[in-house]
Amino acid sequence: MPPHPTLVRLPRPIQLYVGRVAVEKNLEAFLSSDVSGSKVVIGDGPDLKRLKKLYPNACFPGALTGIELASAYTAADVSVFPSRTDTFGLVIIQALACGLPVATFPVPGPADILNDDLGAMDECLSRAIEHALAKDKLSCAAQAESYSWPAGARQFEGALVATRS
Repeated sequence: MPPHPTLVRLPRPIQLYVGRVAVEKNLEAFLSSDVSGSKVVIGDGPDLKRLKKLYPNACFPGALTGIELASAYTAADVSVFPSRTDTFGLVIIQALACGLPVATFPVPGPADILNDDLGAMDECLSRAIEHALAKDKLSCAAQAESYSWPAGARQFEGALVATRS
């Protein structure tokens, strides 16, 4: 799949956020990080207009789906998940499936998914981004397989307990 045409022209490394653009997502922690390269926010929400105004150097392509979203993941170098309150973060799994390491804060949710091979968790998001950029993309994609439907069904089957009738 070819990378997203808008993103391939941006200075590297391309740091990608995908999700709702709202205050509780803590996007300012990402957009104000001091890592060089390009910051891309894919999504829509009530905080979009304000963040576009505050961070004119960031790229805001809007909400993307399907092939367009997959091509954006393909074009990026790291996925950034700045929320401190999300409980799971399905976009972390999406990023890993596309071979993207993930940078995040060390909080529940991301900590349930990530390990040192798949990204970086740090109280300094800039440091997490820098460390995640050094991770192996093939390891990220391989780990995402453990979140597939067949893997989930095997896990469920393994958790079943026999009962007496």
